[in-house]
Amino acid sequence: MIRRYWSFFLSCLFAFTGGHIVNYSVIIYSQEVLKSDLLAGIGFALCFGPPLVLGWYAGVLCDRKSSVHIIHGAQAMFILAAGVLLLGHLTVPEAASRAPFVLTAAGLAGVGWSFVSPARMTVLGQIVSPAELKPASLVFNLLVMLGFGLGPLSISAARQLSGWPLAFVAAATLFATASLLVLGMNVRPTLRPRKPVLAEVAEGLRAAGGSPLITQLLLSAIVGYMLMGPMQVLLPRLARFELGLSEMERGAFLGALAPSLIVGGVLCIAIAARLHNGRTIFLATGIAGVLFAVLGSMQSALPAVALLAAIGIIGGIAIGLIVAGIQANVEEAVRGRVLAMYTIISQVMPATSGLLAGVLMHAMDVRRAAWACGAILATAALINAAWMRTLRGYSGREAEPPVAELEGNRG
Repeated sequence: MIRRYWSFFLSCLFAFTGGHIVNYSVIIYSQEVLKSDLLAGIGFALCFGPPLVLGWYAGVLCDRKSSVHIIHGAQAMFILAAGVLLLGHLTVPEAASRAPFVLTAAGLAGVGWSFVSPARMTVLGQIVSPAELKPASLVFNLLVMLGFGLGPLSISAARQLSGWPLAFVAAATLFATASLLVLGMNVRPTLRPRKPVLAEVAEGLRAAGGSPLITQLLLSAIVGYMLMGPMQVLLPRLARFELGLSEMERGAFLGALAPSLIVGGVLCIAIAARLHNGRTIFLATGIAGVLFAVLGSMQSALPAVALLAAIGIIGGIAIGLIVAGIQANVEEAVRGRVLAMYTIISQVMPATSGLLAGVLMHAMDVRRAAWACGAILATAALINAAWMRTLRGYSGREAEPPVAELEGNRG
């Protein structure tokens, strides 16, 4: 499967790595160059806030048009964002005066995230066979997490070699290459009558709300992604000022997410069929919250790295099971719109929780902010486990929709 679709999967890896280079650049640049934790939180919110509005339209477009064309347009926004960061860094002598460039770049990245994630997930559902969809979704999610982990490591390596400009150029280059890799891919939209945009959005909402399993998987994704914002906002500060790590040590610390997410994704692929998916989602999410709270108390680097790796592995398993469950159980006719809801969650929740983490860190120290964020996540997971009866009973081995029905919906 990976060999047949290698160009698409490699394109995903490049795009998600480039996207998180932009995200982390906004955060770290705001903290270190602009000297503002509050701007770091606002910038991250701008990176992932626009999908709350634009993501709905993105889902409609994914069911109307070729999602590959949508990918190209979205990735152009990221290239522009990297260019704005580079322009501000090179042309504005006073560091504090670069804030408009950083926030503009964050907003452009937010527009890009609104469209690129649902488009890529929709393409995946269109190019693979129904029998391959669940394992392909796990591989796709692995690449999402790998890009998240490689982002800060790439920034540290670029800064060591040539400073911030190389980091911005690297992000733009990754996106340009990602577009070239899918340039010749021919994906046709679903053949169906078109309705007004709001009517199509409502149709997608009814489809998601009409399935208790899809509804509860989407709500579980909200809780699962609550931790992503604090990890991106709090960890750079924790690594430098609480653990006293150097530039490369901090990059290695944040980059520990990459191998742990790989391990979590690989484990999920290997053992998903033997796990009770619903109960594993609840358990993994709750444990991740507890471990993040403990991470805020760490005084030395080694146990902190071990905890961060454990969070990555456990979180990778939970998110992998959620996205695979959605892909495997969503109706083909509304795939783009339902997946857009998932990607809205995956982008807006980190933005919201990242902004909250920035505010908490501004009001108190980074350790107390980490304790609070971890406790909130663990409590939310416990509440979900108590009332989500359908997801509690979802083993992941239930019968899939008939292949003939899916093929018929493909048109």
